[in-house]
Amino acid sequence: MSMRLPTSRGRKVQVDTSLAIVNIVLLLIFYFLLAGQDSKVRTQLELATTTTLSPDTLPSPVLEVLGPEDWRLNGQPIRPEALPGALAASPGPVHLLLDRNAPAGLLVGLMRRPELAGHELRLVTIKGLGG
Repeated sequence: MSMRLPTSRGRKVQVDTSLAIVNIVLLLIFYFLLAGQDSKVRTQLELATTTTLSPDTLPSPVLEVLGPEDWRLNGQPIRPEALPGALAASPGPVHLLLDRNAPAGLLVGLMRRPELAGHELRLVTIKGLGG
């Protein structure tokens, strides 16, 4: 005895795509809900502020940059050309001391200077007199 299943002559099988469309619409809704949220990070971080800096507590060497060619190394005026020789005695990182209101071009130009090539740089900012 053989078992035969009835043939489906004349009946076409239709695929129901409504479930796939609903899933796609729900994914898009979730995406836009998440993408539209405010992504700012809120922390309880408070930065340290001081009104006076004692020269004894500053890290060494400190390169204070007042302008493109107005530099001071550990409080002493220095020409940019003399900087590599002065930094040879200090193997540690160079701390760049800048006014926080200084133009960004000053920092970018400073980072491109060949005198500072090969040195680890750490940025330290100070509040300007107006801010």
